[in-house]
Amino acid sequence: MVLRFARACVLICLMLSSAMAGAQPITVTDAAGRNVTLQQPAKRIILTQARHLQVLALLHPDPVSILAGWSDEFRSSFSNEYQSYLERFPAIANIPIVGRHTADTFSVEKALALQPDLLLLTASFAGIGKGQDPNDSLIIRQFEAAGIPVLIIDFFVQPMENTVPSLRALGKALGQEVRSEAFIKLYESHMAAVAERLADLPPDERPAVFVHAHAGSTDCCNSPGTGTFSEMVEYAGGHNIGSDVLKTVTGRLSFEYINSRNPDVYVATGTGSGKRTRTGLTIGAGATEEEARLSLERVIDNNRLGALPAIRHGNAHGIWHAFNDSPLHVIFIEALAGWIHPERFAGISAQKTLDEINQRFLTVPLQGTYMVNLNK
Repeated sequence: MVLRFARACVLICLMLSSAMAGAQPITVTDAAGRNVTLQQPAKRIILTQARHLQVLALLHPDPVSILAGWSDEFRSSFSNEYQSYLERFPAIANIPIVGRHTADTFSVEKALALQPDLLLLTASFAGIGKGQDPNDSLIIRQFEAAGIPVLIIDFFVQPMENTVPSLRALGKALGQEVRSEAFIKLYESHMAAVAERLADLPPDERPAVFVHAHAGSTDCCNSPGTGTFSEMVEYAGGHNIGSDVLKTVTGRLSFEYINSRNPDVYVATGTGSGKRTRTGLTIGAGATEEEARLSLERVIDNNRLGALPAIRHGNAHGIWHAFNDSPLHVIFIEALAGWIHPERFAGISAQKTLDEINQRFLTVPLQGTYMVNLNK
C-alpha cells in the first residue's frame, strides 16, 4: 500500500512538472499564514467541502470547469441550489466524489488519482487546532509530498479576520485577481458601512439575539457558540445568547435556558430542508416568500417558542444557513443589523446587496427567498 502510494505520488509529480513547464509560478499566503506556490493558475481543484463551490462562483466565470473532485455535500445538503447549477453547468453531475464533507470520509487516494493541481480545505478539515503547526496535518503532508499545493481558507471559525485573506489568496490562485479584488472592495465597503452606523453603540444597547441554527431539522435548539454566527451577531450590534454557555463553535441550548434569556430577536436558519421534511425552513433556491413565512411559523409552533418576546413583538426572521461559511455572510450581517437596530439601518437593504452580488459576481445567481420576516 505504501509503495503504491509512493509510486502514485512520483507519477503525479512528473505529470504536473511536464504540464506546467514554462509557466510563471504564483505564490499566495493562505488563511493559516502559509506561503503556497502554484506553477500556474489552478485548473483542477479538489474541493474537500463542496459548500465552497459558491465561493468559487463569486470569483470564477465557470467554477464547475475547474473542479477535479469534490465532496457530495452540495448535492445532498443544498439540493435546490445544486439543481440551479446543474441547469447551467450539466457537467457538474460528473464531478468525481472524494468523500462526504468530513475528514474521516475523505479519500486521499481517490483525490490524488484525479491529478489535481490544488487542494482547497479549511484548518478544521485538515485537523489543525488553534495555534497548531499546519505541518502537523497528515492530509497536508500527504498532498505536499505528492507535489500538490494545499490552500487553507476560512469563512467560518474566524470570519471577520480571515475572509479577506482567504478571498485574496484564492483569487490569485485561480488567476482571477481583478474579479476577487472587485468583490473584496464591495465586501469591505458594506462591512464598513455597518461598523460606521454602530460606532457609537453603548455596550448596554446590544439586544439579546437567539440564532436557531438548522431550525426544525433537529431537536430544539441548535445554536452558535463561539466564532461563526456569534461573531456576526456581535458585528451587527447584538449579543448572541448562545455564546454565554456554549464554548464551542456550535452546540445545543435547552428550552428552559432560551426562555429564561427572553431574546429580543429570533433568527431561524435553514438550507431549504422544509421542502423535503416539512419540519425545517423552506428557504433558498425556488422558495417563495409565502412558503418561507409559513415554514417559519411552523418551526416556531413546533418548537413551542411562541412565548418569546421576539416572537410576540414580531422580531422573528428566517435566513439561509449557508450564508455563514462564505463571504456572503455580509448579507447575513446586514440583515441582522436591520433586525437588531432598525432605526440605525434605515436605507440599508440586505436584499439589495444580494441583488448586486447576483448581478455582478455570482456565476449562478441565488434566485428564490433567502430572508423572510415572520410579519409581512
